[in-house]
Order: sequence, then C-alpha cells, then structure tokens
Amino acid sequence: MPAKPCRPASRPDRLPAEGRPDTGLPRKRIIYAVKPAIAQPRSTSVALQRLLLELRACTICSARLPLPPRPVLQVGAAARILIAGQAPGRKVAASGVPFDDASGDRLRAWMGIDKAGFYDPDFIAILPMGFCYPGTGTSGDLPPRPECAATWRARLLEQLPSIRLTLVVGTHAQAWHLKPEGTGANLTATVGAWREHGARVLPLPHPSPRNNGWLKRNPWFEADVLPELKTRVRALQGR
Repeated sequence: MPAKPCRPASRPDRLPAEGRPDTGLPRKRIIYAVKPAIAQPRSTSVALQRLLLELRACTICSARLPLPPRPVLQVGAAARILIAGQAPGRKVAASGVPFDDASGDRLRAWMGIDKAGFYDPDFIAILPMGFCYPGTGTSGDLPPRPECAATWRARLLEQLPSIRLTLVVGTHAQAWHLKPEGTGANLTATVGAWREHGARVLPLPHPSPRNNGWLKRNPWFEADVLPELKTRVRALQGR
C-alpha cells in the first residue's frame, strides 16, 4: 500500500494540545536546535535524498504527538552498522541528535566507540522505530508510534545496502526486526539467545538508566555480550 501523503509540518503554536500525551515540558518553552551537531553523510543517493525530504515533512501522526513532528535519525548510504532503537526521549527531541543523552553515553561505551565514530553517518545509521518523541506515560516514555515503522522503515532499509551489523535495541525494535520467531518470552530470553542470530544481528537491552536493575540481575550480558559487540564494531571500523 502506498505511503500516506505527508503535509508540511505545522507551526508549533498552531498544533492542538487536546488529546496529546503529557510530556512533562511546557509546549511553548520547547526550543529546537537549528543545526544538530552531527555530520552530513558523504555517501548518498537521489532516492535516499528524496525519501529523507519526504520523511522530514511527515505529519502522519502529528495529532497524537505531544510536540511538533521532528524526526530524529542518522543515515548514510554507505553505513555498515544499523542501530535500530525505540524512539527519541525529551532531551533528544530538543537537540535533534540521536542518543544525545545518558542512554547514548552508555551505548557508545558498550560499543567501544567515541562520538566522532558514532555520529559518522557513513559508518553508523541510527533508525529508531519511531522518529519523533511519543510523550510520557505512567512509567516512562510511551512506545514508538506504530505509524512510523509502517510508513517508513522498509523504504529506508532498502536504501542501506552496506549494512553488515544490526544492533536491535529494546523490545520494540526486536519485535519488528527479529519477528516472533526470533524473540523470546521476554527481553532477557531474547538477548540471552544472541548467538542464535549470527554475526550480522545482535539484540541488546535499551541502555537507559531505567535498565540499571536489569543489568545488575544479568551480569552475563557485560561478561559475554559486550566483548562480542566491541569485537564486531572494531572489525567493521577496520574495513
């Protein structure tokens, strides 16, 4: 089915507040960074450029978002690693830089990579399941809006022919990328079966501080999975 046409994003002061989830932040005080401090890809294609222009103008689920639509992603046609995440949080929504928060600091440490390498779109593509901040629920951020993956994900992945390693971060990304046959009964089972996915896919818990308890209860993750993750990233950096 063709994607639903996108309309130019509305001005923030014209977006209705009714029915939107609570963000914990006053809408009129949200300040967006004009130029996110991330590099532009050297590798691209006409098809990818057109797709990104269409995506950045998307308003498909704007009526259900707490803030004006602002897709946050990083992509280059030559990227060798794909980070499939969940959705940007409040800080990332304000900066426009993916994983520009404590979760990103931990993920970079897990990967054994600095910010320069992490924010190189010709090396790493970052595609959350939802590109815009979904809002806050009773126990943290809401799940990614489902319209996002249904509309954009397959089309974007078609433009990334050089991906050699996909890091599937969190349960929402795992449900999409691993499908039912590749996911366990819960996050622990899915990540614990990481060897079953081969050399090109690695399921990970979300690096959020909210998962500190999970990390303490599962020391095998740091002992077994993180060394393998660093080894795979280093191998791709050397190519």
